[in-house]
Amino acid sequence: MSFSLTTDLTLRSLSLNCSPCRFWKRRSWNGLFVHLTRCFPDLHTFKSKMTMLGYYHSNTNIFQCKGSDNVDCDGGNFWDVILNSSYTPTLDTISTLMNAYAKTGRYDCVLRILHDLTSREFDAFRREEVYSLAISCFGNVGELQLVEQTLQEMVANGFKVDSLTANSLIEYCSKFGSLADMESAYRQLKKSRILIEKRGIRAVASAYIRERKYYQLGEFLRDVGLARRNTGNLLWNLLLLSYAVNFKMKSLQREFSRMVDAGFSPDLNTFNIRALAFSRMSMFWDLHLSIKHMNHVGIVPDVVTHGCVIDAYMERKLGRNLMDFGLKEFNMNRIPQIETDGLAFEAFGKGDFHLCSESLMESKWERNWTYAKLIKVYYKKMYRSNQIFWNY
Repeated sequence: MSFSLTTDLTLRSLSLNCSPCRFWKRRSWNGLFVHLTRCFPDLHTFKSKMTMLGYYHSNTNIFQCKGSDNVDCDGGNFWDVILNSSYTPTLDTISTLMNAYAKTGRYDCVLRILHDLTSREFDAFRREEVYSLAISCFGNVGELQLVEQTLQEMVANGFKVDSLTANSLIEYCSKFGSLADMESAYRQLKKSRILIEKRGIRAVASAYIRERKYYQLGEFLRDVGLARRNTGNLLWNLLLLSYAVNFKMKSLQREFSRMVDAGFSPDLNTFNIRALAFSRMSMFWDLHLSIKHMNHVGIVPDVVTHGCVIDAYMERKLGRNLMDFGLKEFNMNRIPQIETDGLAFEAFGKGDFHLCSESLMESKWERNWTYAKLIKVYYKKMYRSNQIFWNY
């Protein structure tokens, strides 16, 4: 294999200026090893090159850079080298090694690392932290059976499941399992008297939205407790979304009033969820009242808000009235931004103006976009799409 001239010169300068013993003792060289491993496409080539120059290397340092791609090519010897050496592995090293084995399907190696580390004492970390790493490792690749097995072993050995692990379990079940698995994980979390956190709530909501189970979503949110303050407006916004996506407008308005009466201040997501429902139902008056309310409380509309108005008017062939009446409450010279929660798009999808604006904002031919420029381009696109060309 041919090597770059820069890398060969770097290695030769190391062989002239430093001794192997000095290299081994100084931890500051670890960063250089990480840099050099990136210069070589193959892990074995790097090892042999350094050995030819008389250097002894640390397998753990090389693994941090190349292990996730080449851990399988050593036949699983990485863990043997670490375990039989005087090196005490850190949690970062263990996590990287477990994830690398899991990505290549070597779950037996992950279990072996888990059992080797939990059967002895280390000062650098606690054994329950290793269990949490293994659960995270299996959960990220969707091995729910191994997650459950590891969790049961952890509890059987007298370790308590912390909030981070319990909420992560709900995320894994919502992403890779069925609704029954997710609901079972949530019941177990409640029995353990652990509070479901924001990311757990979002994971459950995403699963219900994906399956179009909006009634169950509403029941889940009420069970969590709409009065919770540490989640912000998330619970109320999701409840409004469950009504808005089914166009239950009276219930939507009623729950919005209850939200305000409970002392919660509507945010951008709250208004955009209502605006999406008003736009799809062509409820122009309610849409304009909602936008005036936004301006009154000082909330800056984003691309989604503009899209609700524009799509509603264009759908009803009222494009001539758009600039004079529909968008008169907006500042057209603002820089466009998309700040709406993605869960709203999972339920409603993205409107035509939203999709067009996203593609334009991601393009490189124009950097200084404003809402006025986006609307102008969108107008041209809609005009051309309405033209009929006859080919003779």
